[in-house]
Amino acid sequence: MTNNGRIFLGIVTAAAVGAVVGLLFAPEEGNKTREKLRKGTNSLADDLLEALNKGKQQFEDFKETAKEKAYELKGRAESKYDDVKDKANDLKDKAEGEYYASKGKVKDQFGA
Repeated sequence: MTNNGRIFLGIVTAAAVGAVVGLLFAPEEGNKTREKLRKGTNSLADDLLEALNKGKQQFEDFKETAKEKAYELKGRAESKYDDVKDKANDLKDKAEGEYYASKGKVKDQFGA
């Protein structure tokens, strides 16, 4: 669990405990206190579920963005690789051409 997740869980837990303790020590009838506890628990559960769903959606969005970026970077890397490979082949061909041209000149000069 990340730090943000732990902090959020701690805040939610502390709020729930504080609400329960506050209601238990409130000078009201048991029925009213239980009703407030029920409403507070439901509200807290709804808030927690909403936060979890929001976090899940943010994670899915991040995952999708990361996937798109990975494909984009892969394409760019493949393109760069092809460019470098083509340049290396061009240099090799040029070097071979120079070699054979020089070899021919040497043969011509020395009659070999």
